[in-house]
Amino acid sequence: MSSSSPVAVPDLTTGRLVLRSWAAVDVDAVVGGGRLPHWADDFPAEGDRVVAGLFGEHPEWLGEYGHRVMVERDSGLVVGAIGLFWPPVDGVVEIGYGVVPSRRGRGYATEATRALTDFAFTALGVRAVGAEVESPNPASVRVLERAGFRLLDAVAGQGTARYGIVR
Repeated sequence: MSSSSPVAVPDLTTGRLVLRSWAAVDVDAVVGGGRLPHWADDFPAEGDRVVAGLFGEHPEWLGEYGHRVMVERDSGLVVGAIGLFWPPVDGVVEIGYGVVPSRRGRGYATEATRALTDFAFTALGVRAVGAEVESPNPASVRVLERAGFRLLDAVAGQGTARYGIVR
């Protein structure tokens, strides 16, 4: 199930990461359960498998404002993924991210979230970026707060909290 980006997608470069569009070879390997030499030993995580499996149904997720892998600049290895769930609804686009366990605690998720959020605001019609996190995931909450997101509401019965940032 080969997937390719419908447009040329520019890389986003941060201090320690390159956020690049998923290559067809990455999608195919993740969906097929393979391994590639340019991946960290613990990539992909379960969330990466789920998202990669949905690219066929949501080709816009591979567009300019879609999903990207996080490449560690020092090693050249894919260490996570981040993405915007395109298109926006009423001016709000959702963001999701994950970093492999071997690279957690280094601030990569926050760095990538800031960069992709800033990039999202360059799209016409995007007025806010939102994220929903499970309440028992304090690390993800810290990522969002450090990236400038604020708590919007908590859904007690579902154990989730909604965060957002408006520009």
